[in-house]
Amino acid sequence: MTLGRNFRWLIAAGLTSLALGAHAQVKSLNIYSARHYQTDEALYLEFSRATGIPIKRVDADDSAVLARLHSEGSASPADVVLLVDAARLWRAEIDGLFQPVRSKVLETRIPASLRGKDDGAGSQWFGFSTRARVIVYNKASVRKEDADTYAELADPKNRGKVCTRSGSHPYNLSLFGAQLEQLGEAKTEQWLRGVVANMARPPVGGDTDQIKAVASGECQIALTNTYYLARLMRSDKAEDRAVVEKVGMVFPDQAGAGTHVNVAGGAVAKNAPNRAAAVLFLEYLASDAAQAYFANGNNEWPAVKGLKIANPALEAMGPFKAESISIAIIGMNQVKVQRLLDRVGYK
Repeated sequence: MTLGRNFRWLIAAGLTSLALGAHAQVKSLNIYSARHYQTDEALYLEFSRATGIPIKRVDADDSAVLARLHSEGSASPADVVLLVDAARLWRAEIDGLFQPVRSKVLETRIPASLRGKDDGAGSQWFGFSTRARVIVYNKASVRKEDADTYAELADPKNRGKVCTRSGSHPYNLSLFGAQLEQLGEAKTEQWLRGVVANMARPPVGGDTDQIKAVASGECQIALTNTYYLARLMRSDKAEDRAVVEKVGMVFPDQAGAGTHVNVAGGAVAKNAPNRAAAVLFLEYLASDAAQAYFANGNNEWPAVKGLKIANPALEAMGPFKAESISIAIIGMNQVKVQRLLDRVGYK
């Protein structure tokens, strides 16, 4: 087998013997993925080039991936599961769809706050990239200081100005789960009622739609994950650049608990036929090369600390203070959050 320059990440991580053993036995690595980013193709290609292990993928959204794992049960061919939200990762862990992994590579490179529960046998999942949930505002109609905290989304001064996607979308469930951990149930319910009261229109669309609604004046303040804004910032389309010119972005709560950060992560499936190769793939995702793909390809921050990135949009956003709440705890809060959303009428 000739691995050439792609062998370097294996050597650096001390994974050569495992890679060679996996290659000798694995006909293909089966990945169930909720990541729908074209730039991820380079990730899969690099892994296969380095190890000689072909990849077969099932692509669907998070809920469809989890539904398929449930329906297939012990007969599932899935080796690796990739999801794009802490709430979904926690749900899959609780439902017994993952298996624990003990890996020096992953435990050294991935911070404990970006891993699932470790019950003594290892963590159930690992976060490989992060994205911040920020506030965008219309620069012509809103002052930055009136939209630089999550609390201000519910402030009466912003009545009729706020737009969001569905409250039950995982990105919002995770933010609200973080607020629940910080504020407690009663204050979080009060805050959510205020957000609903401030809405310019019912929740609809995705994060990019919210940014464009702010630019057009349909609303003046919105929530978005940073990578959606970064895509517009890096776009070659004149209409996208026009949108960016009209909106400002702020990392909320910099004087307080910090900005909410969500995670995209992966796990070894409960009944993985190719466990060794699946662990190898997760360790690859923690390598410098793979982390660079996350940052430069899909505008996400690497989970591995201290890596330099070459993404002009992320660099333009600048450094920020992130909240310190464990991703696993945020996921655990999602059931309570959904009950609160139902009570306050947040669709």
